[in-house]
Amino acid sequence: MARERKFSTDDLYRATNRILLQHGYEGFSFSLLAEQLEISRGAIYKYFDNREELIFDYMQFEMKLFLEELKQIDNYDTFDEKLTFLLDLIFRNSTIPKLIEIGRRIPVNGNSKVKKNIIQVDSLHLDMYKYLQGFIDQGRQEQKFKDSIPDMLILGIIFQSILIPNHFGIPHSDWVRSIKEILCHGFIK
Repeated sequence: MARERKFSTDDLYRATNRILLQHGYEGFSFSLLAEQLEISRGAIYKYFDNREELIFDYMQFEMKLFLEELKQIDNYDTFDEKLTFLLDLIFRNSTIPKLIEIGRRIPVNGNSKVKKNIIQVDSLHLDMYKYLQGFIDQGRQEQKFKDSIPDMLILGIIFQSILIPNHFGIPHSDWVRSIKEILCHGFIK
């Protein structure tokens, strides 16, 4: 009997990421994943009953990593430094919004593990916004935001800025700097 090839969680998650970003949820399968990892499908089924469990487990892992990185925002003093850090962080993790959108399309189908993972991913997403409340409060104290604009709208716009396509290949540092300038000062003279 052939011995099963070993794979790490890191290998599994990297392959999951690649397949999800290339093929979406609809194109994701254990067959494709097993092929990329050079293992049998049965090796994956030892750990996950179905692709939904794996995908949400992976998404939870990514959100936890993002939150750990986000905590470094406290190492900066001024609002401008924190905004620069936050923009750099979200641009480094620019696939997260696409993964969240993929996650929203995944059917639960009564699977209790998937339901639990969805609740945990949603909770981590809310934790991220709650954690950023101090950033928003500091921005308000430094009079960077109009009082009439809701906190969640400000954060939503900041996070959605990574979805603006850079069709003309503006260098990344210039692109991020320009987005920061628009967020802080608008684009009308």
